[in-house]
Amino acid sequence: MATLSFQGPGKFCGVCTPPGDKSISHRAVLFGSLAEGESAYENFLEAEDCLHTLDAMRQMGVEIHHAKGTGKVRIFGKGLRKLSAPKKELYLGNSGTSMRLLLGISAGQRFETVLTGDPSLSSRPMRRVTEPLKKMGAQIKGRENGNFAPLTIRGGKLRGIDFDNKLSSAQVKSALLFAGMYAEGRTIVREAVPSRDHTERFLEATGARFQKVAHHLIIEPTEMLLPLRARIAGDISSAAFFITGAAMIPGSEVTIRDVGLNPTRTGILEVLKRMGAGIETEITQTVPEPMGNIRIRGAKLKGTGITRAEIPSLIDELPVLMVAMALAEGESLVSGAAELRVKETDRIKSMVGNLRALGASIEELPDGSLIRGVETLHGATVESFGDHRTAMSMGVASLATEGVITVRDTDCIATSYPAFMEHFQMLFNR
Repeated sequence: MATLSFQGPGKFCGVCTPPGDKSISHRAVLFGSLAEGESAYENFLEAEDCLHTLDAMRQMGVEIHHAKGTGKVRIFGKGLRKLSAPKKELYLGNSGTSMRLLLGISAGQRFETVLTGDPSLSSRPMRRVTEPLKKMGAQIKGRENGNFAPLTIRGGKLRGIDFDNKLSSAQVKSALLFAGMYAEGRTIVREAVPSRDHTERFLEATGARFQKVAHHLIIEPTEMLLPLRARIAGDISSAAFFITGAAMIPGSEVTIRDVGLNPTRTGILEVLKRMGAGIETEITQTVPEPMGNIRIRGAKLKGTGITRAEIPSLIDELPVLMVAMALAEGESLVSGAAELRVKETDRIKSMVGNLRALGASIEELPDGSLIRGVETLHGATVESFGDHRTAMSMGVASLATEGVITVRDTDCIATSYPAFMEHFQMLFNR
């Protein structure tokens, strides 16, 4: 069990190019596998979660060429209906995205698939996906009537449904859109509050029978998908640790290059601007995903509120934003973020407990937190709770800490950002 120590105080200065986007990398493998022909991607994220998705598709008969360390992937798609039954359980580690999206794809196959993962993934709720898939006709078995892995799914003759995505979950939406390509009739997913739209962009780019009408997403039976060749944008959720760290420390100045600027993912930039950070963006690419550069200048931040309507655009960035709020002038309120409780860990509880240990003034709420800013934090030993974003957020907190922050159980960082420490040390200045 690895431990990392961070000696503060300090600031971030310099230029950083984040790894490929995690959400897009998952979908690149899945759509490439379901297309007919060769897809090729550059800047694929070689983190554990994405590699589990890649391995799962190999086990279903897809030929995938990936030379580790290159970020390049070639996928020889088998088509929507020519996957093979895996010879063993599909082990997905700690990747909730892999499990939920593969449930949607497996629902359309005429064979049985067993999806399993590590203890953390096996404790995360899946009913939000399995229940609507059952209504479409999939047969799914698992603990607590299909709420927890391991999950056994047998696809078959699916029928379209009309589903209200009240959780504004991109994973739930994506699973149903995948299944909808195999279903008779239309599948409609309604979203009052839009979630990240990477799946919709892939559906449009690969020629699926998909359309968006107002807040309705409509998918119809699809016979084939086209292969793609693209560069995967840098992950703004990974860059968020250096964006936030730079924003909250006066004197910091960082440029993030070739990062995804999809408007469904840039909520963190709007919040930090509202808090007083100097942030400028430049778009250099628009297809298949907006991509460009972000320049951040640090400042003494002011407290702000984050409401439910903003949560889908910054759900993964909330842990590190809570660090910035702990140092901002005045009060900050995070509300409508109950979804944080069912991530790799209960991120509300993990961040509140850890920030308190560092001397922050923070109150845990059922769906978020109330934070009163302090001038500085102090060193302490804290836990990652097996959660990569909690662990990396604690590293960022050290920028405003007198003393050492020691984070236990940091192996989890490799699930999304294996190069985090390399980039942290590159940008860190006293």
